[in-house]
Amino acid sequence: MSTVSTRMDKRTLQQNARRVLEPLVALLASLRVAPLLVSLFGVAFSLWGAVMVARGALLAGGVFLLIAGLCDVLDGDLARRSGRASAFGAFIDSTLDRVGEFLYFGGILLYVMRRPNGYDLWEPVVVLVALMGSVLTSYARARAEGLGVACKVGIMERPERIALLVIGLFAGHRFLMAVMILLAASSLFTVVQRVRHVHRSAEDAPR
Repeated sequence: MSTVSTRMDKRTLQQNARRVLEPLVALLASLRVAPLLVSLFGVAFSLWGAVMVARGALLAGGVFLLIAGLCDVLDGDLARRSGRASAFGAFIDSTLDRVGEFLYFGGILLYVMRRPNGYDLWEPVVVLVALMGSVLTSYARARAEGLGVACKVGIMERPERIALLVIGLFAGHRFLMAVMILLAASSLFTVVQRVRHVHRSAEDAPR
């Protein structure tokens, strides 16, 4: 029951966000802006934000990540509104999303290891585990759907990861490290949830 409620809450939040952004999507569609261009802008903002984070400008990095996340919402809605939605578009969008995540986690890793006062060994390890959990979460869903199993389950999907990263970057080093621990634990837990979901679905499917 709680899982169903959580999905409904997520869906409601997503619908509200899309409703707020609808005028911007309509404007972009009227200007005939290509959805791929919006996706590429998202990667560009992620790259610049990651550079800012690596240099220690966490607040600026958080702002750029927020803009990149906005691009991630806009490109899909724009594709559907302008009639350009396609299987390849969904593929390239998902691929570019992974690029953006790698950039940001890489920026955070460099930031941790370049701090003037040094760093504790656990900090880069936690960042790497969080990155691994993020990648595995996306891979598990993609692999499951490649097998014909819908796999939109788990507590830590991409929107939640982006929101936590933005909050952590805005709040400063200590809170950012706490966010990394939370992301590492919750992402790996999400992978376990998806593995269990696919296992149950595979058992129920006809052989």
